Amino acid sequence: MNITIIGYGKMGKEVEKMAIARGHKVILRIDRDNTDDFDSELFGKSDVAVEFTTPDTAFENISRCINKGIPVVSGTTGWTDRLPIIKDLVKSKEGSFIYASNFSIGVNILFNLSKRLAGIMNGLPGYDVKLEEIHHIMKKDAPSGTAISLAEDIISECGRFKSWHPDEPSAKDRIGIKSLRKGQVTGTHRIEWNSDIDTIILEHKAHNRQGLALGAVFAAEFIHERQGVFTMTDLLGF
Repeated sequence: MNITIIGYGKMGKEVEKMAIARGHKVILRIDRDNTDDFDSELFGKSDVAVEFTTPDTAFENISRCINKGIPVVSGTTGWTDRLPIIKDLVKSKEGSFIYASNFSIGVNILFNLSKRLAGIMNGLPGYDVKLEEIHHIMKKDAPSGTAISLAEDIISECGRFKSWHPDEPSAKDRIGIKSLRKGQVTGTHRIEWNSDIDTIILEHKAHNRQGLALGAVFAAEFIHERQGVFTMTDLLGF
């Protein structure tokens, strides 16, 4: 495939390495200084675009890809209040799009396990839940998109929880998410179910960005000849 990378920071560079290692060609890199390249002939030759930018720019970047007929993979978090608009645009343009708050295969296994456990806990009111996420000091959004996804999955499966709140303790019907920013931590997510007699813990620690990059390239391979809006659940077959 011919791939365009949108956002050439640390994640974009990891995606580039992984894409080349899997036999693909990176034909264009679009960053803040060359956004005019969205209108270039070279961009039009892309089989797929992979977008890791910022919450302020993601919506426009994704929209431009879809309007140009380029399938797009996005791993940018903090903008998804506008996701329904993108879904409508994909439908109207007969495009292809996949978004994930985290493309790591391991994290998506965590999503699956956490959702199943939350369903079990729906019948065990003696357990309360709390979430914690730790990332590097440069991460701009908090809580992380991954932590929000975990909380929303728990709410969907465990009816006694109605909402989540950042940096507050969990309450009877509320999930608290604690966010910490430390050094160069790639990403740690921890779910604790606590009762008076025991604690059950699910935890994922990313050692580097390679897992995120590999998942994003898998996603690009998955959507480039498909039409519609997809998730990592579609890709992994959970």
